[in-house]
Amino acid sequence: MDDKVTAVLDAYHELIQEQRQSPQQARPETGEDRRLLAVGPQTGRLLNVLARSQKAPNILELGTSYGYSGIWLAEAARAAGGRLITMEMHDYKSAFAQDMAAKACLADYVDFKVGDAVQLIDDLAVGLDFVLVDLWKDLYVPCLEAFYPKLNPGAIIVADNMLRPGGENVMHYGRVVRKMPGITSVLLPVGSGIEVSRYQPE
Repeated sequence: MDDKVTAVLDAYHELIQEQRQSPQQARPETGEDRRLLAVGPQTGRLLNVLARSQKAPNILELGTSYGYSGIWLAEAARAAGGRLITMEMHDYKSAFAQDMAAKACLADYVDFKVGDAVQLIDDLAVGLDFVLVDLWKDLYVPCLEAFYPKLNPGAIIVADNMLRPGGENVMHYGRVVRKMPGITSVLLPVGSGIEVSRYQPE
C-alpha cells in the first residue's frame, strides 16, 4: 500500500467521520445522495487481502458509490496483475470515484461503468475471479443470477451488509447463494457482516 493510496484512504476516512458527526442525506437543490455508505477499513482490508490472493484477477464491484471499496480493490488488482470493473447507477458518484482513483494513481486499473447493473453484467465478456456485491439490497439476487454463469473456477464472492442493516433481501441472498452448485459460503461478523462465498465447480 503506497503513500498515494494511503493518503486517499485517509481522506475517505475523514469524510466518513465528518458524516457521522454531521450526517447529510442529500443536496436539496439536486437530490444527490451524498452518503458514502462505505464498507469501512476492516472490510476494505479483507477485500484487499482476498482479491490479492487471486492471480491476475478480473474483479467486479457492484455498487461503486463514492469509490472507497474500489480503492482497496483497485490496489489489489494492481498488485496481482488484474483489473477492476466497477458499476454504479449514478454518474455523479462514479465521477467522484474516478477522481479519487486518479489521485491514488489507480485509475489505469479500473473500468468505470454507469447504468443498470444486471444489464451491464449481461454485457460482460470476461470471466470473473472476484465479485463484491454492495448495491441496493433488492438487486443482490438478480445480480448474483446474472454473474454466476461468468464465474471462473476458484472465484470469490463477497456480499456486504448481511448483518447491518440486514433485512429480508440479504437473508434471501444468503439462502440463494448457498444453494447454487459449486458454492461454499460462510457468514463473517466483519464490518457490517459479509457473506464470503467460493465457487469451485465439481
